[in-house]
Amino acid sequence: MESRNKKKAPCLAVFGTGSDVGKSIVATAICRFFVNKGIRVAPFKAQNMSNNSGITPEGLEMGRAQIVQAEAARIPPHVDMNPLLLKPTSDVGSQVVFFGKAVGNSTAVGYHEAKEQFFARTCEALDRLRDKYELIVMEGAGSCAEVNLMPHDIVNFRMAEHAGASVVLVADIHKGGVFAQIVGTLECLPESRQNQISGFIINRFRGDIHLFKEGIAWIEQKTKKKVFGVLPWYHHITIEAEDSVVIENPARVSDNDLNTPAIAVIRVPHISNFTDFDPLSAIDGMNIYFIEKPQELNLFKAVILPGSKNTCFDLNWLKKTGWADKLVSYANKGGYILGICGGYQMLGKYVHDPEGIEGRPGTMQGLSLLPVETILKAPKTTTLTRFSWQGISGAGYEIHMGQTLRFAGKSLFRVLEQNGISCDKEDGCIAPNDRVLGTYIHGLFDTPDITRRWLNHIGLSGMELTESHGLAARDKEYDLLAEYFEKHVDTEKIFEYLGG
Repeated sequence: MESRNKKKAPCLAVFGTGSDVGKSIVATAICRFFVNKGIRVAPFKAQNMSNNSGITPEGLEMGRAQIVQAEAARIPPHVDMNPLLLKPTSDVGSQVVFFGKAVGNSTAVGYHEAKEQFFARTCEALDRLRDKYELIVMEGAGSCAEVNLMPHDIVNFRMAEHAGASVVLVADIHKGGVFAQIVGTLECLPESRQNQISGFIINRFRGDIHLFKEGIAWIEQKTKKKVFGVLPWYHHITIEAEDSVVIENPARVSDNDLNTPAIAVIRVPHISNFTDFDPLSAIDGMNIYFIEKPQELNLFKAVILPGSKNTCFDLNWLKKTGWADKLVSYANKGGYILGICGGYQMLGKYVHDPEGIEGRPGTMQGLSLLPVETILKAPKTTTLTRFSWQGISGAGYEIHMGQTLRFAGKSLFRVLEQNGISCDKEDGCIAPNDRVLGTYIHGLFDTPDITRRWLNHIGLSGMELTESHGLAARDKEYDLLAEYFEKHVDTEKIFEYLGG
């Protein structure tokens, strides 16, 4: 009887005036701020759309943003924190991952029609978290005022209403029109939804904050709601980005840009898990460039072909754009190439898709830089993986459809454990020339010794890596983010809206 009458944890919802306004960063900051105050807090996002995902300790897949927020809250990630993940495979279709498992592909129209079937289960996931923790920080999706989607919304106001959540609306002043963002969002909402919003946080402010005081006063007078804070633009904090929008439309790199050694990452159309390379970006004396338009690669110490949510489409894109010829030429001239997951599959001789998992059934010729071939087929592999590279231990995770057969060369890694179960398997491939490598393991650069081993391999020995790398480095950034948030936001007022 006691557990039945136990009061569920309060919820604070972080919604946005649009996409990429900073909801994920604000939610991450709130998670670390509250856990530092001794409150057991957990993140929640009913539905996420991103090809940037990760693996829970149970070997299940969920959105990377909620894994980051769980790290900030100092708890293990769990699929209840992101029960529904959509991984775009085309402009109109996505793979649907439900409670950590791929359950099929769906068009936008088909998914819209099936939303109601998911809503009840996602509500149950939130309720379980509310029974286990003392506060839930809910993140919305896109704009919370998409009037055409609102009747079937399962991630913004309907979920906030289910939870009785207090809503903080985030607006991005850097995009311009912040007054219209806030007032326009309210105008698109019925009065009942407007009343759920307790106040605003304005993100990415540049300049003298004193010059914006009149703007704050105008917003508060116009809306009769509190501006909780204005977050200045920062350069001293690094938090993993939720979506690849942050690396869209990268420019070509020229000799004039390269004052230090550089590594290129090919930004394929369906790039996944681009945050794999954040630890490399943090190394002093070396630069990482995401490049999209074909260019000569001899400027770079190494080239990385990253993960992809649609290997066949992106392989065809490499050929159509001329990237395939550039990569083969670079390899033939002695360049170093690393393929990860989908990039590993593309480096092989063939990619077979007999069941049409990624489109029309058939076989596509790869770049033939590794002596492997891949068959795309279910079930999907999702594992937390421990491995070794010539005696050096590392940890990462695998998320891929299909199996890859090596018919020459050597394996790259020895897999020691998957999802906590000891094993002895081979992963990846080393080309006979020792310069082209491929692996299924994401997150391998989170281990400093593995990063150092790869840098030595490509001729960049002597690079200085701090031992504060990977999760240890991220943890320090979460504390910096919480300090920054507390400095610029009226957290006491937010406490009041949560009932103290």
